[in-house]
Amino acid sequence: MQRRHLLFTAATALAPAAARANMVWLLPTGYKADSFQGQNVARFARSVEAATAGSLRIQVQPDNQGVPLAQIAAAVRAGRVQAGEVIMTGLAQDIPIAGADAVPFVVSSYEDAQRLWQHQRPLVERHFEARGLKPLFAVPWPPQGLYTIRPVRSADDLRGSRMRTYNATTVRIAQLLGAEPVDVPMSKVGQALAEGRIDTMITSAVTGVENKVWSAFKFFYEINAWFPKNLTFANAAAYAALTDAQRQAVLQSASAAETNGWAASRVAATESAQELRRNGMRTEPAPPLLQPVIRRLGERFSLEWLQSVGREANEVFVPFYAAR
Repeated sequence: MQRRHLLFTAATALAPAAARANMVWLLPTGYKADSFQGQNVARFARSVEAATAGSLRIQVQPDNQGVPLAQIAAAVRAGRVQAGEVIMTGLAQDIPIAGADAVPFVVSSYEDAQRLWQHQRPLVERHFEARGLKPLFAVPWPPQGLYTIRPVRSADDLRGSRMRTYNATTVRIAQLLGAEPVDVPMSKVGQALAEGRIDTMITSAVTGVENKVWSAFKFFYEINAWFPKNLTFANAAAYAALTDAQRQAVLQSASAAETNGWAASRVAATESAQELRRNGMRTEPAPPLLQPVIRRLGERFSLEWLQSVGREANEVFVPFYAAR
């Protein structure tokens, strides 16, 4: 009888560990599986499964298949899914510091973008922790460049142009450059070009390739307006429920995913610019006479962002600018 009692006690003690030993996480994302971001998240999931010998599987649900992009953060926070991927600027209304990487003309290179993330990350982690969330890794999209029909040598060449806009920031940029803002979704850019409603726009080389914009645009200037990042994160309670070995596997796989994702973003930017050139477009750095205007706009947008976010914003931009 005593032996049976001991066996029962041991089995009961092991039950929670056994239950934790084989888990499936759902990870919805709003982005396509064949994008470099989608491929990077899929590699992360495979890495976790391999590192845990299959005891933790992460099922990626791309392209809004599981949860719509705008609802992913809430779904993870509520525990309806265990993890998710969103564009970080989409969280800025609830977590203003998440919008730092979308302030225009602050960073001008991948190195700048990484330094900004180093200062921004501890604050994002703090806010996520307060909401029961755990950030895992962040990966930028290629930088936003300037598409034009005619060559640009200075800001004066943009005055009077019709610039495609899609949010409040791009409207402000157009206005400050003396251009006319024209609200056009990316899916309608081809039609707007054919109708002569736009002749300039700011978006990435990747987006330009995806939409074959070389039918009208002839110039792409690498002004690197901003580097928006996607953030992959987990429900903190789901993460805490893992074994120590599983948690270590998640963190190690996330670290590798961040490193590999930044490298993949660089490759996507380079290959997309090459594709634009193969289709007859000229790709050039920001024109020398335009660069000081861009810097002044960056200072202006930075100051406005600092004023709107408050003291916490200084924890990002003060050390970022001091290290320049």
